[in-house]
Amino acid sequence: MADVVLNNLSKAFGETTAVENLSMTVPDGSFVVLLGPTGAGKTTTLRLISGLEQADAGTVEINGRAVNNDTPAQRNVAMVFQQYSLYPHMTVRENLAFPLRSPILKTPEDEITRKVQDVADVLHIAHKLDNRATALSGGEMQRVSIGRALVREPSIFLMDEPLSSLDAKLRADLRIELKRIHASLGATLLYVTHDQIEAMTMATHVGVLDQGRLVQFGSPREIYENPVSLYVAGRLGMPRINALPADLFPGAPTGAKTIGLRPEHIDQEGGKACKVVRVEHLGDQTRLHLTLEGHDIVTLTDVHTDLGTGDEIAIQPRNPLYFDAGGDRIV
Repeated sequence: MADVVLNNLSKAFGETTAVENLSMTVPDGSFVVLLGPTGAGKTTTLRLISGLEQADAGTVEINGRAVNNDTPAQRNVAMVFQQYSLYPHMTVRENLAFPLRSPILKTPEDEITRKVQDVADVLHIAHKLDNRATALSGGEMQRVSIGRALVREPSIFLMDEPLSSLDAKLRADLRIELKRIHASLGATLLYVTHDQIEAMTMATHVGVLDQGRLVQFGSPREIYENPVSLYVAGRLGMPRINALPADLFPGAPTGAKTIGLRPEHIDQEGGKACKVVRVEHLGDQTRLHLTLEGHDIVTLTDVHTDLGTGDEIAIQPRNPLYFDAGGDRIV
């Protein structure tokens, strides 16, 4: 495996800047997730690393070597896309073997057989090797797609929202599989998603992108607990952080315009009176939707609560986050 270093990387498409002065290090053996909404520059960053796009400025280094002038094949990266891109007329075995039969790799047949079997075992699809790709479920097809990347043993795996087209259960299952594969292979992964659950559960590092700029990079816990801005705070956490006027509760520091309250950081003892608008029972948690002086607030409460619509409770903040008029964090 290898590390990847991006130095002041920029890319524009006409008048639209997709990536702007992006500098970031993907450490060897890490699982880095790029997080942001549509248009944040996540996929363009992957394509710049893979060589599918050429940077307007800046450099891409893989394992200590600048690769800007290398072709995608020379960079030794493997990309997994949202769509499976399998050959429907081939079996699973033939799909997995296809990258190894490239004239560039020149892999001997006995080694192809071994690698295909090893990857099929890792992905738990060995019993499907002789099935046509068209006979597979969506989750199995995505496993084969991931397997085609694994057999190549590249320097880095680039994954562009590979689970977004699957249903909720399959996404949960494959999140566990990807984390297990990463741990067992010691692979370096750069993974793009807008799904905060994927970022929180799989990543060793998270990079938050906003309009092509990297605004924060760190561990999932660091990003969640110490966001540098209101934008970053809103990228992680379910339910989302409550963004309220700073003067709604006493104690705001000078210059604070917004107080950010995570749902779990609202105490229901003393404080300001508010009304329950709705109660959501979700099994493992119960969410209270409240209204306070015209502002909507979501918090968590006991799963066996007797509260109902129209009830009145008192709340006060615990561990609040404060932000200035520009949305930057006030520590």
